[in-house]
Amino acid sequence: MEGIYTIAAIWLGLAVISAMIAKHLRISIALVEICVGVFAAFVINHFYGPGSFGNNSEWLRFLASSGAVMLTFLAGAELDPRVIRTKWVEVGVVGLVGFFAPFLGCAAFAYFFLHWDVRASWLAGVALSTTSMAVVYAVMLETGFNKTEFGKGILGACFVNDLGTVIALGLLFAPFTYKTAVFIILSVIVLSFFPYITSLLHRKYGNRTAAIRVKWVVFVLFGLGALATWSGSEAVLPAYIAGMLLAEFAVEEHLWIRRLRTLTVGFLTPFYFIRAGSLVSVPALISAPFIFLVLFTGKIVSKIFGLYPVIGVFRKQNSERWYYTLLMSTGLTFGTISSMYGLSHGIVTPQQYSFLVAAVIASAVIPTMIANFAFFPQHLLLKRGGQLMSEGIDEE
Repeated sequence: MEGIYTIAAIWLGLAVISAMIAKHLRISIALVEICVGVFAAFVINHFYGPGSFGNNSEWLRFLASSGAVMLTFLAGAELDPRVIRTKWVEVGVVGLVGFFAPFLGCAAFAYFFLHWDVRASWLAGVALSTTSMAVVYAVMLETGFNKTEFGKGILGACFVNDLGTVIALGLLFAPFTYKTAVFIILSVIVLSFFPYITSLLHRKYGNRTAAIRVKWVVFVLFGLGALATWSGSEAVLPAYIAGMLLAEFAVEEHLWIRRLRTLTVGFLTPFYFIRAGSLVSVPALISAPFIFLVLFTGKIVSKIFGLYPVIGVFRKQNSERWYYTLLMSTGLTFGTISSMYGLSHGIVTPQQYSFLVAAVIASAVIPTMIANFAFFPQHLLLKRGGQLMSEGIDEE
């Protein structure tokens, strides 16, 4: 137990340092945690030998996986259902193009330029097709766009984009057997009753110290996660749908969703993001920077060429079009989840994983910085308000 407590203390200490860095640099804490994980693993493994960082310990892998499941659930629950109803054409078209353009483009780049095998190329397409709901949501809160129809449209398109990624990951790489059929049928049954039972528990037992709603949600997510893993799929896949089904409930229960967010981002997700970064091979990146540049360029180019003309149909002002396009070009959470899935299932090698995660991290930073510094549509705001809340956490 001493070793477990020591490793946990080191990792949470790194999470505290990451939070401080994110606060001063005003960027997503998830991004900082990944970068800190890359640096810490490189230093510790160099001086103390491979495996010294503890990133492959079974208990730590469980905490990291739990963080991914809970964050995926929250991404679905954060969606404002009114956006889909009032802007469904824009949200649907932009979200689908935002998925298919980089999905096909990056798979082609990986196959024809890097000569990866077919499965690894498709996995690259999935991992680089995402738009980071976490990064975009943080930017919307910081700028105040989350209260405008412009910002709500972007968030809705992010949801459709990432939903396409989740579906593609499941269809392409989850083996379809009788276990898959059992998983789908039981998931449909459970998720059909999930909103009703959650509302019932809220009416009868809500706002109690026992926190029964949190226990109920985690119980369902872990149960579906176990079923998904048993079927050969990934535990995060049903979590997004579960979150989406509770979106209207989450809109009404602000305090409850904020507490769940605090639990997830304050404790669980640091293990996920730091571990994701710790699996990046710095020597591999240094030895072959060309591969990283091909993947990063493939994502950005395919996103811009696919989205900019389509967004122009809905947004006529040049700064709005570029701002929208660049934010839709970001990637982080689902990109790392997809890359991690590929690594854990032998679809990509550790070196390929390193290149993919590096490209995902770069896409979270560079497009966001360019959008805010060069194309910020100030005219859409009556006044600029809000404060950056790392991963949507408000601790005021």
